[in-house]
Amino acid sequence: MRAENLPLLTTLSAPAVAPDGTHAVVAVTRPDFDADAYVGQLWRVPLEGGAPTRITRGFRDTSPRFSPDGSLIAFLRAAQGAPGQLAIVPASGGEPMVLTDAKLGVSEFAFSEDGRRLAYVARVPEPGRYGTIEDVPASAEDPRRITALQLQLNGVGYLADQRSHVFVVDVPDPTGEPPVKPIGRAAVGREFSAVPASTQLSSGDFDHAHPVWDGDGVVVVASRHDGWDRDLRADLYRFGPDGGEPLLLTDSAAGDSALESPVVAGEHIFFLGGHTGTSGLDFFGDNPGVFVVPRSGGPVRRLTDAESAHVVGLALDGDGVLAVDLVRGAGVAVRLDASGELQRWPVPGSVKAVGAGNGVRVAMVGTPDSPGELVLLDRPDAELTCFAAALQAADEALPAQELEATSADGYPVHGWVVRPRGDGPHPVLLMIHGGPFSAYGPTFFDEAQVYAQAGYAVLMCNPRGSAGYGETHARAIQGAFGDRDAADVLAFLEHALASVPGLASDRMGVMGGSYGGYLTAWLIAHDHRFAAAIVERGYLDPPSFVGAADIGWNFPLVCHGTAEGMAAQSPMAHVHEVRTPTLVLHSEQDRRCPLGIALRYYTELKLNGVETELLVFPGENHELSRSGSPIHRRQRFEHILDWWGRHLPV
Repeated sequence: MRAENLPLLTTLSAPAVAPDGTHAVVAVTRPDFDADAYVGQLWRVPLEGGAPTRITRGFRDTSPRFSPDGSLIAFLRAAQGAPGQLAIVPASGGEPMVLTDAKLGVSEFAFSEDGRRLAYVARVPEPGRYGTIEDVPASAEDPRRITALQLQLNGVGYLADQRSHVFVVDVPDPTGEPPVKPIGRAAVGREFSAVPASTQLSSGDFDHAHPVWDGDGVVVVASRHDGWDRDLRADLYRFGPDGGEPLLLTDSAAGDSALESPVVAGEHIFFLGGHTGTSGLDFFGDNPGVFVVPRSGGPVRRLTDAESAHVVGLALDGDGVLAVDLVRGAGVAVRLDASGELQRWPVPGSVKAVGAGNGVRVAMVGTPDSPGELVLLDRPDAELTCFAAALQAADEALPAQELEATSADGYPVHGWVVRPRGDGPHPVLLMIHGGPFSAYGPTFFDEAQVYAQAGYAVLMCNPRGSAGYGETHARAIQGAFGDRDAADVLAFLEHALASVPGLASDRMGVMGGSYGGYLTAWLIAHDHRFAAAIVERGYLDPPSFVGAADIGWNFPLVCHGTAEGMAAQSPMAHVHEVRTPTLVLHSEQDRRCPLGIALRYYTELKLNGVETELLVFPGENHELSRSGSPIHRRQRFEHILDWWGRHLPV
């Protein structure tokens, strides 16, 4: 893949499977340079043979869901430059009808069990903020008075003046006559709304997420307990049809916290959760798992093994749920019922999302040559879609070679090498993922493909601290960043150089973002074998992270153990030892790893005489490389390849 082919990089949503199991609907989204935005529509995919067809024509239509009887599809529709709003369209076809005009847009929604209502979540702006008063820009708003520790979120901004609340709207007849705005004498004394009225169920200084219906009530995930801003606990709450004080269904004070994806199935509510301990902060390396609680509330049971199973993405499947289990970098489709009985499907590639209807199970699967296609779990070799065809025609994907190295203490280190075409020797890029609780996998990755197409051998591994190899593996670096993780990535590098032909051991670079930026900065302060480095959106100074980052109030202390550990494990404390030419790449609106810390790192390198450059992207946040503006993503690739071209010419 080349940077100019970003518009060919399609992303698929989780599949919505029709209740009769005959077809699925999926949102297909791609970057667009002309609009400098992400565009896409909904597609109908037959499950019994036939070609997919586009069924909507909005600027950006996403997140499809069927009504329980299959007659309607609800989805989020965003006009160019505007947030997404809740919309419906007849499943048989027709013109969509937009149901909301939320100032900051709608994020999530769910049909009621009878299909007559929709619950949705929208941020509610405080009066006077976010354009609620015409001609009062953000710079002229009143000062913010803040009392909570959890005060901001990357990609969102400040939280207290735009809380996420739950609303309910009656589902109108999408084939009925549209409302007409009165004018002139007819408009006197009358208010007009182009959308039906919604009822707000939740209130208070709390955020609510992941709505699902339970009879005539709505279950959400929220942190409404005393001291909610001093821990990471969250629970399931049930709001009645008229709102008011919700019913608490779980008790995270016991040590297990709700995360997301509640699903009502039979007499139970399934949800994704994690162990936060009695402190409410014991998150490091904790595998998210599937939990179940009776619909009336009561004891919570964990259904998946806490040590080995890392489960995400629940979807209703009869009296149980489908999910995705991360295993050695690859997603595996699984099914669980309330007894904990587990079924697995061996699918080539990596399962990213799942859906089911009438016993038919569908997965969105990433493969080495496609970011994602739909397959039937019972017939995974027969792809239902080929949305990557244009990308494959433009740039044939380069294969990833699986490797396993042995670290200095005998520990196995698993990963992949993506080699350019030709015999080489090829310059080598050691690429380090973020997190650290994340993982590379055996699927199409635009970064690796772009660099390999440009002539670089890309090395990617999952050192200790990564997800998908068990909780012990993930927790191994807690309190010891820069120790075993650094040894693991260097062992993988050395093993690849010794075992993979065509790699140039005398021409190597290292790069990484977020935690990967941390480990890159740590390595170049302690190991001078690299010709150059790129430190992107780096976690560069744990002590400075406190208070500055959206998770700064909890993350550094949990990761490093003590204030002394935070200081000792800081790349900034060793910046004077760096000799490697370094590109510092960051985004202006990054609230996860704030720009100010990157500016100091760059300045220290400059003052110490290190060859260094700073590249700052305006208007972008921590997610630049994944969801930044298409033009900025292309420019990022161009600047990265320019840097490597000057320091590691092909």
